[in-house]
Parts: sequence; structure tokens; C-alpha cells
Amino acid sequence: MEIKHTALESKGVFTAFIDGKKAGEMTYSVAGIDKIIVDHTGVEEGYNGLGVGKKLVIDGVVPYARENGIKVIPLCPFAKSVFDKNESLRDVLA
Repeated sequence: MEIKHTALESKGVFTAFIDGKKAGEMTYSVAGIDKIIVDHTGVEEGYNGLGVGKKLVIDGVVPYARENGIKVIPLCPFAKSVFDKNESLRDVLA
């Protein structure tokens, strides 16, 4: 699975690809200079149950936050559940 990040001025998206096809995405909004708000996670039909959403958090959002010294506010219920279940990821929470 490949994760790509696209950042716009006030928003961004992490997109997961499996065999070159879009499998899911996680969107966020920029909140000031040091925070992002994860607001949506979506997995494409046919890719449910493959851990796509979890990978978007663990291999997308968390490394991005750590590398850029920013904190994450997980408003998306799915993203919040991943953080709740994985204590090792919580260092990036706001």
C-alpha cells in the first residue's frame, strides 16, 4: 500500500493506493501554524477490511505530524478510534 500526501493552503489529504488504484483517503484542515484537524476518513468500496484507514493514520498522518512538529486533533471518529487503541501514536495529539 502506498500513501501519498497532498497539501493545499488550508487543507490536505492523505490518499492510499493499492496496486495503483485509490483505496481510501483521510482529509484534514490546517488549524493555525502547528495543528491539523483530521475531519474525514473514507475507504473505497472493495477495500473495506484491509486496514486502509488504519494505515492512513499510522503511515500517513502520524509521520507527517512528527516530521513537521505539528499536533493532530482527530475529529473524525475513525481516526480518533485508531489513536484511542494505539498509545504509541498519542504523542502527536493536541
